[in-house]
Amino acid sequence: MRKPLLKLSLNAIAALPLTVAQLFGASMGLLAYVGSKQYRSLFRPQYEAVVESRNLPLKLWAAIRASGMLFSDSLWIWRNPQKALTLVEVQNWDVVETAINEGHGLVMLTPHLGGFEIIPRVLAQHFPATILYRPSRQAWLNEVVEEGRAYPNMHFVPTNLHGVRQMTRALTRGEAIGILPDQVPSGGEGVWVPFFGRPAYTTPLPARLANRNNTPVVMFTAKRKGLGKGWLMQATRLSPLSEDATISAAELNVAIENAVLVAPEQFIWSYNRYKHPAGAELPPKS
Repeated sequence: MRKPLLKLSLNAIAALPLTVAQLFGASMGLLAYVGSKQYRSLFRPQYEAVVESRNLPLKLWAAIRASGMLFSDSLWIWRNPQKALTLVEVQNWDVVETAINEGHGLVMLTPHLGGFEIIPRVLAQHFPATILYRPSRQAWLNEVVEEGRAYPNMHFVPTNLHGVRQMTRALTRGEAIGILPDQVPSGGEGVWVPFFGRPAYTTPLPARLANRNNTPVVMFTAKRKGLGKGWLMQATRLSPLSEDATISAAELNVAIENAVLVAPEQFIWSYNRYKHPAGAELPPKS
């Protein structure tokens, strides 16, 4: 009974006007921070270390509220894709057009920031996109996510060999593929390289796929503009990534850092970016 109620609750949040949904999300972010020691132990040190190292203003409570909005934005975009598309301002679209017109496909990178779920929907208006995702361990939540993400011209594939093969085929057809580059890969599939000054287990997959056929790599962000005001989507083409897995992963993390700094408070600081996945070698000693 609990799982259907949770699913119903998520659908109810998504049915709210965007402003109300974001206010609700902000409240949930505050509750999670205040009510969970584990949440705080992940969120605050990761966020504070970055703003201190980059001499940025500390906006802890704004970041906490935004963490909940990251969730509510996703729910709202899934349920209201057409409305969401009218609320996104797209900059640098010429970067995307130039890249896809080269005929080698496109590697689309979208960190967990702001309204990141709107990005593949914008691209899907123009060409097909095959997107890599990691299924949730909870079947009911996975069902919610899969239903929400379903959209014309978007094809989701799991993070396994079959999924990678499908992405390779999509690039061969000159289509786009999407990867969430800030997720920690499974043990044995990543390398340890710095992310905001600390060793983070990082995937070299974007470089490996892009370097097969000189495919352009574009980093996207969708910064939240304000309550109910939608998102500002920006695209930055990356320089060709190294053939060396460790170097390319380090280059990738620099690009993610630059994306995060577009809106530091809107990044997913509650996610343990520095965890040691089972089966991975130990990180290098500092």
